[in-house]
Amino acid sequence: MKKVLILGGGTAGVESAIFLTKEGFDVELVSDRDYFYIYPISIWIPTGEIDIEDVKISLKELSDKHGFSLTIDKVVGISGREKKVTLEKYGDKTDFEYLVVAFGQSKMRMDGIEHTLSICGTPEEALNIKNKLSDLINKGNGKIALGFGGNPKAKEAVRGGPVFELLFNIHNHLERLGIRDRFELIFFAPMEKPGARLGEKALYMLDKMFNKMKIKKFTGKKIKRFTENKVIFQDDSFIEADLILFTPGGAGHPVVANSDLPKTEANFLVIDNDCKVKGFENIYGAGDCVALEGPDWKAKQGHLAEVMGRIIANNIAVKEGKKTGKIEKYTEHLNILCLMDMGSKGAGLAYRSNKRAVLIPLPIVGHYMKKIWGRYYKLSKLGKIPRLPGM
Repeated sequence: MKKVLILGGGTAGVESAIFLTKEGFDVELVSDRDYFYIYPISIWIPTGEIDIEDVKISLKELSDKHGFSLTIDKVVGISGREKKVTLEKYGDKTDFEYLVVAFGQSKMRMDGIEHTLSICGTPEEALNIKNKLSDLINKGNGKIALGFGGNPKAKEAVRGGPVFELLFNIHNHLERLGIRDRFELIFFAPMEKPGARLGEKALYMLDKMFNKMKIKKFTGKKIKRFTENKVIFQDDSFIEADLILFTPGGAGHPVVANSDLPKTEANFLVIDNDCKVKGFENIYGAGDCVALEGPDWKAKQGHLAEVMGRIIANNIAVKEGKKTGKIEKYTEHLNILCLMDMGSKGAGLAYRSNKRAVLIPLPIVGHYMKKIWGRYYKLSKLGKIPRLPGM
């Protein structure tokens, strides 16, 4: 039985492990933490709707259920030419026929970024946001600035949706507490039309929500630096805030950057349409660590990372003669699908493909749909309920 080594315990890595095991391979997953973190529902940690444990799935439980082996360690090096992976504790690994690189991405470094917190950062950051928000609520008033940035060298490496969701959920949280009028909420982004990749209807809806919720907006100005209580722009204008929540644009993973694998100028792994790393026959890449080909509106999302994991499993199985069928391509599955939660007020379902861009408002029920999805996602990953086709 041929062995596949998977690097990364996130969305792409876990999906690859599950489906490669189903295809009959000996699979080992390496992760630097012992749990899988469900980022899409972490937006409710700061407002206290869920606890951090509700956002975690034990990797040990996943490995026991699906039959892959698990190693908890940090990857510190990859050599494609030597077919070698170096781990921090366990040293060099060469006992595999196939390698799947499925790390997440790192964040762009910006001057003063240490004065900010990100909902898309480490799980600990979500807890820090909750604590600092609680401090402001106990104080009784304050200014909260939320924003996101991009990477000019990798325009798909942007995380805008979770920032919008956190912003709307904080608004509704303060409103439920009866203290929204004592707080100033401010949104900022360097691009002229943040959220434009979702389509014009989504932009129109966002503007309506901002006006209705009395959220100030600063867009189209490049960010120069952050201080403890200021967002300073290139023209030296600034926003003052008691709490700055900012998600920077993504950058390539440092292990990929320091490897001999092909990467872009932004240090994202270069893969072909079949998810195979360019120039390497038995190395594949998936998830946020890879560069995406496709239309300008393309974006890195969890459902695409899962699709890539399933494609890798299929393509290796076809290559090894374990199944008949065609080699699949990830670009055939490029789309944006976002259930943007707005707290108990509802949600909006945005979809974008080459053929259309649609937005479906889901007042009230949308929030609970996302809550149900979070529960479904956790139980289906653990095999406790059936997975829906394509999910």
